[in-house]
Amino acid sequence: MMRIDIKKKAEKFLDKLSAKDKARIVKAIYKLPNGDIKPLQGEDGFRLRVGDWRIVYDIIGDEIIIYDIGNRGDIYK
Repeated sequence: MMRIDIKKKAEKFLDKLSAKDKARIVKAIYKLPNGDIKPLQGEDGFRLRVGDWRIVYDIIGDEIIIYDIGNRGDIYK
């Protein structure tokens, strides 16, 4: 099983969400590398779609690093 590291920026976003939304995103993270995933364009990493949220992450060795979580329109800015 892969180790999951959630960076501070992503953790802060999760803390602001309702319990229901937070649970939905955490559940999707622990199902990685399955889900609606696409590689990021122009940079390293991937994005996971969970409803209107996007989770930006990368896989390095046997570790999944969650860099950022945000709303669909704001995450790529």
